[in-house]
Amino acid sequence: MTQYADPCLALVRPVQSLTPQGCQGCLLLGSPWVHLRLCLTRGHVGCCDSSPNKHARRHAAADAHPIVQSLKPGEEPVPGKRAPDPPASLPRCTPPPRA
Repeated sequence: MTQYADPCLALVRPVQSLTPQGCQGCLLLGSPWVHLRLCLTRGHVGCCDSSPNKHARRHAAADAHPIVQSLKPGEEPVPGKRAPDPPASLPRCTPPPRA
């Protein structure tokens, strides 16, 4: 059996949310958000793509941190979720090849 190493898993670290009360950028701007995403590399909390400012995507693009986890209350966390459509500069998180 061939071992598969997803390059994105190397970016995942144990993190604490830096701003558990909400989106870091929106809190500074006084702007609303829809859902929150936690960066699993640094702990940055940003708003989702349905939010006006899309801070989670901006953080992923600026800092090359494509792995996020939802912080929606009542939603089961799903570690390893890749930010949708990351810029080409980010590692591509691909499923393992089929056996």
